[in-house]
Amino acid sequence: MNHFDFVVLGSGVAGLSLSLKLAAHGSVAIVTKRRPADSNTAWAQGGVACVTSAEDSFDLHISDTLVAGAGLCDQAAVRTIVTEGPTAVRELMRIGVHFDERVLAGGQRELDLGKEGGHSKRRVLHYHDTTGLEIEQRLLDAVVKEQNIQILDNHMAVDLITTGKLGYTTEDRVIGVYVLNEAIGTVETIRSDRVIIATGGCGKVYLYTTNPDIATGDGVAMAWRAGAAVANMEFIQFHPTCLFHPEKKSFLISEAVRGEGGKLVDASGREFMSKFHKLAALAPRDIVARAIDAEMKRTGAKCMYIDITHKPAAFLKDRFPNIYETCASLGIDMTRQPIPIVPAAHYQCGGVRTDLEGATTLRGLFAIGEVACTGLHGANRLASNSLLEALVMAARCSQALLKPKYAKYLQAFELPEWRPGHAQDVDEVVVIYHNWDEIRRLMWDYVGIVRTSKRLLRASTRLRNLQREIQEFYWDFKLTTDLLELRNLCTVASLIVDSALARSESRGLHFTLDYAESDDLRFLKDTVLRRY
Repeated sequence: MNHFDFVVLGSGVAGLSLSLKLAAHGSVAIVTKRRPADSNTAWAQGGVACVTSAEDSFDLHISDTLVAGAGLCDQAAVRTIVTEGPTAVRELMRIGVHFDERVLAGGQRELDLGKEGGHSKRRVLHYHDTTGLEIEQRLLDAVVKEQNIQILDNHMAVDLITTGKLGYTTEDRVIGVYVLNEAIGTVETIRSDRVIIATGGCGKVYLYTTNPDIATGDGVAMAWRAGAAVANMEFIQFHPTCLFHPEKKSFLISEAVRGEGGKLVDASGREFMSKFHKLAALAPRDIVARAIDAEMKRTGAKCMYIDITHKPAAFLKDRFPNIYETCASLGIDMTRQPIPIVPAAHYQCGGVRTDLEGATTLRGLFAIGEVACTGLHGANRLASNSLLEALVMAARCSQALLKPKYAKYLQAFELPEWRPGHAQDVDEVVVIYHNWDEIRRLMWDYVGIVRTSKRLLRASTRLRNLQREIQEFYWDFKLTTDLLELRNLCTVASLIVDSALARSESRGLHFTLDYAESDDLRFLKDTVLRRY
């Protein structure tokens, strides 16, 4: 049994930032199921929304966030995260993160701020169109230098260990985690009184997503099984502009393209967003995604397009080098032709319910980043607020973890080793892949951008049957990453459906044809689910 003062599950911006801050106060294990750099953060293109300009203000950023959140944002969370953002960004820059700058008259330099959908001012700090990758690399560079941090790559968390599950009569709390060592196929026991989930979102629960393969909702599923409260899982953000191409099904066309003047058009080049919202292409993401979906259904088209050909070619190549090169490799010249796009699952606005210190409803368990629901995003996330939230909450959580009330538990617990029993090797791997595919297609068809009660009920029934099948696999076969991810995907899919069924109205990212209007009298509140 390994013992660490802190165990961080996940190696994105939230997990790495937190680990760096904790390293001076004890031993830290970073558990990541692939390579350390394989994270949602590394795929983030847009940037970090943060007030740094004299033309901007905290009140404006707060207002934009509240408008996007469609009435469900926690105002205290919004104000806290927005106002503490500049400090968090300065810390990033101190460890070497670069953001694009522009040269002023006289040779002075200032941050080159981008503008994205829903923002009233330019406030998005970026590094070309690979901001997340720049942040991820600089944080990893710093982490590997810390002697107190041990990275357990190719290790996947299986389940949290709680006193309740072990039969102790004390207050239920997390005291460790079981982890699958993928290299040798054995499950290891890690003892810790402070476990922090920073595993990102669940985009892979849908057939089409901008997320990497690692985004299978592991953290939400584990926290749910352990008894922590989960909130607002019906609010899954679909990014309006995912590249439509068979060779690059998960490639994102950054919101910043629209921020720099890109227009959404149909195959004939006609702009259509102005008939849906006064901000046209810069409307909040829920509105843009539904508009594109509506136009595709109305015309029978397979995709819509984003056109930024009116901008100088040199500007596009410098501002969006990754997007330009990727499109060019597929025969699309974004300087001369519109880019084909479709909406795709992008961000989980709900998650494990936490306070503003990252503490969940289960003692000893914390959650930060996309996996958590702090109240910042409400019913729809404002563009580029995600990296901001991860950075601020990592800082706040690191301070909280050192408080006496979260100190190491003094009682000694003997944690049992994992018992595989009579589990056999999976005899038909094809069954796992079939169920994986079925869940993702079912979610796309029945629980997508536009929903109905009938579709949700069909999804719920099938998911219950799949959960029983997958649970049999879990107990009968030796654990693999694929099997664990399938188990987590099915759990998260069910939470999304249950949450959607509980909200008989349309709000933000949850739009149902059966209840097309919002109902503030009954549903101006979070959807909170808890297993126990």
